[in-house]
Amino acid sequence: MSWKTNVPLIAILRGITQQEVDEHVSILIASGFDAIEIPLNSPEWEVSIKGMVDKFGSRALIGAGTVLNVANVERLAAMGCKMIVTPNTNPAVIRRSVELGMTVCAGCATATEAFTALDAGAQALKIFPSSAFGPEYVKALKAVLPADVPVFAVGGVTPENLHLYMSAGCIGAGLGGDLYKAGQSPERTRQQAEFFIKAYKEVKQ
Repeated sequence: MSWKTNVPLIAILRGITQQEVDEHVSILIASGFDAIEIPLNSPEWEVSIKGMVDKFGSRALIGAGTVLNVANVERLAAMGCKMIVTPNTNPAVIRRSVELGMTVCAGCATATEAFTALDAGAQALKIFPSSAFGPEYVKALKAVLPADVPVFAVGGVTPENLHLYMSAGCIGAGLGGDLYKAGQSPERTRQQAEFFIKAYKEVKQ
C-alpha cells in the first residue's frame, strides 16, 4: 500500500468555520501540507469541505474526519471529497468509502480493530488516541501488521515527540490541537505548521 501525499502529515482542522477555512488551508498548503482533514463536528462542514475541494483539490488530499455513517460518506463523495478519516473501526463506512474511490484512514486501537479495518479495505490506519498508548504500544502493534500498511499516530502528537512515533514505525501523524485549535490566528497556524514540517524533515534526513 502507499499513501497518496508527499508529506504524510494530516492537518486536522476541528472546529474551523467556513469564514476562516480558506486562509488556514492556504497557509498549510504553502507550508508543505498536502492532506487536510475537516472533521464533521465542525460548524457548516459541508460548506467548508466543498469549498476546499473545489479550490485546493488538485493540490492536496482534502478530506473529512469523524465520519461515522454511510450516509455521510455518500454526501462527501458527491462533493468530491477524497479522504475519509474515522475515529473508530466501522466496516460499513470503510467499505462504502473504498467503493466510492476515497482513501480511508481508519481509526483503531487494537490488533483486532486494525485487521477488521484492513479486511474492510482501509488503505491506512490511525492509532487513536496515540498519546494514551505511547510509542512502545504503537511499535508492538506495528510488528503484527503487514509491513506495507501506512500507520499514522493521532492524538497528542507534537513537533517534539513526532520522531518517537515515526521511530516506532508510523509513516506520519494526524495533527490536531498542537497544530490547530478552533479560533486560533492564521499566524499561529503558520508557526505550528512550520514546526511540524521541520520536525518531519529532520526525521527523514
